[in-house]
Amino acid sequence: MGIITGVLVTAGFLKSFEVPIWVILSAHAAIALGTMFGGWRIIHTMGSRITRLKPRGGFCAETAAAVSILIATEAGVGVSTTHVITGAITGVGSIQRLKAVRWGIATQIVWAWLFTAPAAAIVAAAAYGAVRLFGLDK
Repeated sequence: MGIITGVLVTAGFLKSFEVPIWVILSAHAAIALGTMFGGWRIIHTMGSRITRLKPRGGFCAETAAAVSILIATEAGVGVSTTHVITGAITGVGSIQRLKAVRWGIATQIVWAWLFTAPAAAIVAAAAYGAVRLFGLDK
């Protein structure tokens, strides 16, 4: 919502940085659709594929992630909630025993994180190139 509102302010569509209701509702819809179509796969990977979580392990992972995010927020450090919860789940699994964690899946997740930033940069550069090519940057 912040990014969309920032773009709207920068482009001159809004006079002040106040998030319009339609931006809020659009973000809610996008999050709901994303959860509906891709959320189960992520939840399944986090709760079953990395390590088997039981209710108390899930509680510990969620609590540890929440405390970590609160501390980071207070310190003014931006963190990815997905990275934090993945680390917490891996930590809960490894405390049971190291073999309880499927390290191959955890490694795949880390590689996906590492490739996300450069992939996003390439897509952004291509989009910017297309905008400049068609003279829409003026």
